[in-house]
Amino acid sequence: MSSRIPGFYRLPPAARLRAAAQVAGLGEDELAAWQDEGLSLAAADAMIENVVGRFALPNGVAVNLLMNGEDRLVPMVVEEPSVVAAVSNMARITRAAGGIHAEVDPSVMIGQVQLLDLPDPAAAAARVRAEIGRLEEIAREVHPQLVPLGGGLRGMEVRELTYDEPGYPPEPMLVVHFYLDCVDAMGANMVNTVAERLAPELVALTGGRVGLRILSNLADRRIARARVVIPAGRLGGADLEGREVAEGIASAYRFAWADPYRAATHNKGIMNGVDAVALATGNDWRAIEAGAHAYAARDGRYRPLSSWRVGVDGSLHGEIAMPMQVGTVGAAIKVHPTVRANLHLAGIRGAKDLAMLMVTVGLVQNLGALRALATEGIQQGHMRMHARGVALAAGAVAEEIERVVEGLVAGHDFRVETARALLARERA
Repeated sequence: MSSRIPGFYRLPPAARLRAAAQVAGLGEDELAAWQDEGLSLAAADAMIENVVGRFALPNGVAVNLLMNGEDRLVPMVVEEPSVVAAVSNMARITRAAGGIHAEVDPSVMIGQVQLLDLPDPAAAAARVRAEIGRLEEIAREVHPQLVPLGGGLRGMEVRELTYDEPGYPPEPMLVVHFYLDCVDAMGANMVNTVAERLAPELVALTGGRVGLRILSNLADRRIARARVVIPAGRLGGADLEGREVAEGIASAYRFAWADPYRAATHNKGIMNGVDAVALATGNDWRAIEAGAHAYAARDGRYRPLSSWRVGVDGSLHGEIAMPMQVGTVGAAIKVHPTVRANLHLAGIRGAKDLAMLMVTVGLVQNLGALRALATEGIQQGHMRMHARGVALAAGAVAEEIERVVEGLVAGHDFRVETARALLARERA
């Protein structure tokens, strides 16, 4: 298969679907997941509470991506224009440079059991540490099915913490962490079940009161990474040399590293790609966001998740690392036909494969945003996106949209009234 589908964006939606389905080897039953309503009302009612209907979002496909030497199609669910286009365009540039190289840690999630009201926190911690072996055996018995799949418990540790917010009484606490390899599951329910099983044992050992027992969404033992090296010559624009663009991208990264106000926007661009794939594949994008932003502040200051530097030969070196708590099994995935079809479209072979694809898309999306900043300027690019929305609001359809957009951009006037006037002239 090849994810390089020239002219894909010019095709009408039905033809795009056929082209992507042919590349991915999808059957007619899977095509129906996009052509019909997809999720039935009955299935939606079983997924969450108080259902009154379904809410549709655009389901696009990014093309041209080469990851670890393999062509991949990328399903993306997102309402913001240019996100899918940016991934497709930057994927075309990176594939010519050998593509993206990605890797991921084992699917280890962290569970926490909090203990409060301890008569002697240090002595309680010592008793728990002395019983770690026995506690680990108890934890292993909760999910024995993980072991044949290559997962299971990966250790346990004790942390002594103190709540010491200024102006309030201090509160010592003990927190027991355990590490569970959840294989192809995101793992929240698995981890929470282990935490519930350990809680009474820890109360008996410490004489304290159990507080929270739940997973942590700072999944910093489940890091996905991606990297790329792009020759400067592939980055140039109509009026800019490639080396100048590479230097501009690296400069934008340094700004993000130095300033959390810029880093937040830098990372938002990454999450534009990551979240869109998470939605398309039925994953908890809120958990991924929480983990990503906590990880970005791991040194005590909020930093960019990706880095961009210019090598001695002028090439651009990009890297990204972030927690990626995703799953390819679970109730939502089984129930939602479009989610299943998107996973097939992307050729996903398990949670680790999906994590690598998502972090790769995050890096490519970030490259697109920074390249726009270094060339035409992000404002110009965003105003073109905005113009498309204005054209739609004015009632433009099909080929009319781009002609109205061109008129709005040329006149630097993005009012709906102007779009309606342009559309009236177009139709006349």
